[in-house]
Amino acid sequence: MIDESAFVHNSALIDDGASIGAGTRVWAFSHVLSGAKIGSDCNICDHTFVENEVVICDRVTIKSGVYLWDGVKVESDVFIGPCVTFTNDRSPRSRKYPEKYLKTVLQQGCSVGANSTILPGIVIGEWSLVGAGSVVTKNVKNYSLVCGNPAKLHGFVCRCGEKLHFIGEVARCCGFEYVQRNDELEVNDGNRRL
Repeated sequence: MIDESAFVHNSALIDDGASIGAGTRVWAFSHVLSGAKIGSDCNICDHTFVENEVVICDRVTIKSGVYLWDGVKVESDVFIGPCVTFTNDRSPRSRKYPEKYLKTVLQQGCSVGANSTILPGIVIGEWSLVGAGSVVTKNVKNYSLVCGNPAKLHGFVCRCGEKLHFIGEVARCCGFEYVQRNDELEVNDGNRRL
């Protein structure tokens, strides 16, 4: 079902049974398969492919040249840069299909930089940032800044995306207080832990 307020470019292909929410825009040469679910106010750019068992929540931006395979879930407010590559099979073979695809989850507010590769079964934490060209082989913790091949921790970021600068164990940005203990981050909004 396509919400009447959604925009679908005339060259996009939306299979019967796909779900597209209010205010979402699907641009040229994109293909959304029948079981896919796309939420409200998303921007699905040119040359994007969305397979059957993909869930995309609200206010997600997916830039051009991204293919989302079965098993991928994208939570709200996520940014996926151009040509990010997702995989869903750790031991692929031609004409051999797993009984079940590994689940990959991009949690709320995270961003994945252009040309990154995300291996299957990965969780990318809330408000984290994956640097362009990274190869993500392990789960990424909330608010982490990871980059490289394989992607490694290079600090932490605020919800606004800026790298946090700590004085001792504490950093402040956008009204939040971040406390770093080893490779863990505690986030406070002044009144409560988040």
